Amino acid sequence: MSGVPEPVETTNPEGVDYGWVMQVTFVTTILVGAPIVAALSLQADLPTWSARAEFAIRVGAVVWTLTALAVFAYAKRHQE
Repeated sequence: MSGVPEPVETTNPEGVDYGWVMQVTFVTTILVGAPIVAALSLQADLPTWSARAEFAIRVGAVVWTLTALAVFAYAKRHQE
């Protein structure tokens, strides 16, 4: 008895690993999105912390969505 648990069977009906998509989306959004938000914030008038937070959330949501769609399209195109 090796002490290694038996592998859990999984199904993937569409062929896309959604866990991988979410992980890559998260990392890519931070690496690419943070500089984009920072660069765009230089042009915006953000006098209060509330305005800064709202700006970051609005721009970050767009970056997250576009990144997620691009990563999903990549995963779908390169599925095994």
